Amino acid sequence: MSNWSEWRAQVNLDDYEARWQQMADDGANPHGEADFIDRFAPSSVLDAGCGTGRVGIELAGRGIDVVGTDLDDDMLAYARGKAPQIDWVQSDLVDLELGRVFDLVALAGNVIPYVEPPDRPAAVAGAARHVAIGGHLIAGFTLRADWFPLADYDRWCAEAGLHLIAHHATWAGHNDDSGDYDGGDYVVAVHRRLSLGGSSGGEVVPQRPIRTPLGQ
Repeated sequence: MSNWSEWRAQVNLDDYEARWQQMADDGANPHGEADFIDRFAPSSVLDAGCGTGRVGIELAGRGIDVVGTDLDDDMLAYARGKAPQIDWVQSDLVDLELGRVFDLVALAGNVIPYVEPPDRPAAVAGAARHVAIGGHLIAGFTLRADWFPLADYDRWCAEAGLHLIAHHATWAGHNDDSGDYDGGDYVVAVHRRLSLGGSSGGEVVPQRPIRTPLGQ
């Protein structure tokens, strides 16, 4: 059984959705990913591996043009039910071809680790080809010995023409490009497309302060 199939078999979508509402009811912030993404002031975001749409719907509510994509039709049904005005596309990342690019592509939750190991470089490339010049690919995922090392992910991004900006330990992050990853078991990796060829020059994208980060 694949990593994704194993996780999906254990998840009741009603319970999964209720988890985020309970977090909000308890006074915590369920939108740390959206807060982090919002720092980069994108006008358009591809929520890749969008699941039930939590991140994409929050970003759309902030006035950002959002498209969501996922392979799981049941999860997409939740997303469509909550926000039918957003374009939700069923596709895996390897074959994804939307015919447009975005200021930012988000892989907000163990998206690449749940891809079958031989397809992971192609999945990263599929996400990367939807990043506009000057735009960012931001991925948050758990680091496990039986998945892949962070260096592999960075290499797949480089092969797809993206330049490493920073590694952060959480979606709270720092409000600069210095990164704060401390070698723990979770990372938020920020990469940027600087040109069609992925060169390392270019100006810094204006950023906003983080607003009420998740901090966990």
